[in-house]
Amino acid sequence: MEPTSTKLITRWAAAEPMRVEDELVVEEPLEIRVGQQSLIVVMRTPGHDFELAAGFLYTESLITSGNDIEIIAYCDADVTETQDGSWSSLENIVNVQLTEALNFDAQSGWQRNFHANASCGLCGKMTIESVRQQVSPLNSGFHINQGVLYQLNDRLRTAQSVFERTGGLHAAGLFDETGELLIVREDIGRHNAVDKVIGQALLSDLVPLERHILMVSGRASFEIVQKALFARIPIIVAVSAASTLAVDLAEEGNLTLIGFMRGQSMAVYTCPERVFRES
Repeated sequence: MEPTSTKLITRWAAAEPMRVEDELVVEEPLEIRVGQQSLIVVMRTPGHDFELAAGFLYTESLITSGNDIEIIAYCDADVTETQDGSWSSLENIVNVQLTEALNFDAQSGWQRNFHANASCGLCGKMTIESVRQQVSPLNSGFHINQGVLYQLNDRLRTAQSVFERTGGLHAAGLFDETGELLIVREDIGRHNAVDKVIGQALLSDLVPLERHILMVSGRASFEIVQKALFARIPIIVAVSAASTLAVDLAEEGNLTLIGFMRGQSMAVYTCPERVFRES
């Protein structure tokens, strides 16, 4: 399934309307199943669905490593009847089969009710207190030159191929300590883009990401910090502002949170000691 679709729209220029074709971002539901049991339906941009499923399971603490996953696949049938009686394409249903060591029981405490949409990945059940219990603070000695950070925005923007065509996607990029872009993913949901990046890193056996930087194209929200802590990423850079809850969680987790990355300026909200001046 393509990440974009063309629609006929009316575009106005001053007092003159014109019928033109416009390229829009595709938004489709993705049902994530574990052992053929439905876990969650997320709204996402099609593409890298296996990474999204793996990253979601990992950042929600349902698995602890890529070794917990035996196989990820789309459902076998062409169409599947959903619980509400509608029909869904196999391209919108992903099943994750875990290893025999993990027993997914829908009746056990491991099964939780998740609700997510394109704008919020919090799922209504995570708090700072619960995250503090699940994830220990970072103990990373990682430091970064401020000159490297100033390069990240341009590199991420250059890699946003779908955004350039539509203007309607968020992006997340994983950088190494030299500022090299290792993984970039786009999605209509900022938290989905992060899950896709972390999922790819997980499946590539790169986690924990203790000497890496995560950059997001929008604001820095609580769920972005939460996911970075699970992946042990010490620095988050955002193009826009950070929320108060994101700053609180970053402080709790000893994570460096940076916002308003614009040209040669930025706002370092937490743990500024990780950033040093270019000599």
